[in-house]
Amino acid sequence: MIYTCTLNPAIDLFIETEHLKPEIVNRTNSYDIQPNGKGVNVSFILKHLGVDNTALGIGGGFTSDFIEESLRNKGIKTDFTHIDGISRINVFTRVVDTDTEYKQVNNGPEVNKEKVNDFLEKISELKKDDKLVVSGSFSKGVPADIIIKIAKMAQKQQFDLVIDTSYPDVVETIGYHPYLLKPNDEELLSWFDDEENNNIPTLISHSKELIEKGAKNILLSLGSKGALLINQDTVLFGNAPKIKVVNTACSGDTMLGTFLAGIEQGLNAEDNLKRSIAAASSTAASSGLTDFKDVDELMKQIDIKKMEE
Repeated sequence: MIYTCTLNPAIDLFIETEHLKPEIVNRTNSYDIQPNGKGVNVSFILKHLGVDNTALGIGGGFTSDFIEESLRNKGIKTDFTHIDGISRINVFTRVVDTDTEYKQVNNGPEVNKEKVNDFLEKISELKKDDKLVVSGSFSKGVPADIIIKIAKMAQKQQFDLVIDTSYPDVVETIGYHPYLLKPNDEELLSWFDDEENNNIPTLISHSKELIEKGAKNILLSLGSKGALLINQDTVLFGNAPKIKVVNTACSGDTMLGTFLAGIEQGLNAEDNLKRSIAAASSTAASSGLTDFKDVDELMKQIDIKKMEE
């Protein structure tokens, strides 16, 4: 079973407006309200592609109720740890006349140690052949080094750990052999204090260093440049198709969910990377997660190249 984990779930409010001017009423063209959080998005993508999964998380209030109900309505099992606080609401605004996107993301509620331990108790039940996807930021009170504790549990319990979070503590999980890391280029460079060298050779070099130290796979998203897949056997690069960007908030989650589904479905690495990039681009070209209707067409624009033997 694949388990996704969202330690700071959210409701996302997407707004489109012709202009955004101060101290006046700005009328919107449209708005959309969606359940969100990186692990939540991965759950939706997996289910859309026919892969059953269970969504774990920590949340509270009417916002968490909405998120969990939305997951269950899609046939996704949920097992959230509930807190007294209210899960956050984020706002993403697309301004048409300046072709600009504003992202207003809140911190989330406070989580006490008891609830953190309750959540870890659920992780202690995972077994060999399970996969756990830990994605996104953590609510206040959830220590960043929880990812190290989970990595130790993964090694002991022999489940596959997938990590998509920007905390530098991720680097300390490498010795416990996580199955897959999915940073973006900026996150990867920050782990090596090398932000000025954002180029493909440097990104490959840093990724291979993580592989040599114990990570099994690196799926590295490069935004409008595409993505890299690095492991002991190969380094693959895929370009991104040309699209009109509407909202980039969920594209990385789409890439990860699609890639994990491809593994479950037995796709080879090249085809899996190509479909994952196309799906991520499709999400970036829409106000929410892709419906996959244009993914086959977008795949025609993508070439997968082996960078090294």
